[in-house]
Amino acid sequence: MLESQTVFQERDYLSVDVEQWLHMYEQMMKIRLFEEQINELYKTGKMPGLAHLYAGEEAVAVGVCEALRVDDNITSTHRGHGHCLAKGAEINLMFAELLGKAAGYCGGKGGSMHIADPKTGNLGANAIVGGSAGIATGAGFSAKYLGQDRVSVCFFGDGALNQGLFYETMNMATLWKLPVIYVCENNLYGEYTPMRETTAGSLTARAAAFGMQTVEVDGQDVRLVYKTAQDLVERARRGEGPAFLLCNTYRYYGHHVGDINPYYYRSKEEEQEWKINRDPLKTLAGWLTTQFSYNAEVFADIEAKVSKEILAGVDFALNTPFPDISEVNKHVYA
Repeated sequence: MLESQTVFQERDYLSVDVEQWLHMYEQMMKIRLFEEQINELYKTGKMPGLAHLYAGEEAVAVGVCEALRVDDNITSTHRGHGHCLAKGAEINLMFAELLGKAAGYCGGKGGSMHIADPKTGNLGANAIVGGSAGIATGAGFSAKYLGQDRVSVCFFGDGALNQGLFYETMNMATLWKLPVIYVCENNLYGEYTPMRETTAGSLTARAAAFGMQTVEVDGQDVRLVYKTAQDLVERARRGEGPAFLLCNTYRYYGHHVGDINPYYYRSKEEEQEWKINRDPLKTLAGWLTTQFSYNAEVFADIEAKVSKEILAGVDFALNTPFPDISEVNKHVYA
């Protein structure tokens, strides 16, 4: 069992092809601009219901999913758009689902918190805090039982560590050496309450108590997240069992799109510190500029390309039809 802050040398990052780093930058930009558009669709009354935005946490989803194969599985959370996109979801079908349209991933019935895409290994977002732990662990069990080398990743927030299901599944995964990576996105707040007021003790110690491999990283550095996830995924694929990856990160918006003034539970100074000095896009762009002499135009071109794709996705979703009334009783339990 290992419990540590992971440290990589510059040569470890330089061993990755620069085109892959640029791809990760593009993926993070895709998530950032997608979330900004969702916020606009909500404010202009074009999106039904609420959405929980992932902006600020992009390095976690992209860094982890970049270390996975298409046939590897993930489970997501109520704040799951970033996970879905990082695992390969199509922008237009994502927008369609959030707008309740028939072309969406779940026929417009799942909405923001229940998007699933089995073709890319996404077993689904989940509105229940900690609700996907059993699904991800079950996927790991099926991979081992069938003799496949698939790996399962369970994304969840710090608040989910107070749910009993996590301890049952982590115990099971450790005993049976299941290929599951539990990725905790600690964004410091559970809805409107600071994590320190709801969660006692050390987050990593909870997983370490099972004898599980545990690692803590800066979740705003996609390089660090990717290299750490790569090591843990390869370890799981070799049959060496599960791991717990704690990524310290921050959400740039409120708890959901309706939480437009979060300053009553977190300070403006704290928010600006994370946005200005710890932005994952700025961090990667700065490193690429230093190491490979890329200028601002390179990143502006990527943003322009992604922006065009995002706007095309919005246009598709706005102009595609809602489900037929005959669909109301299909694919429901009662």
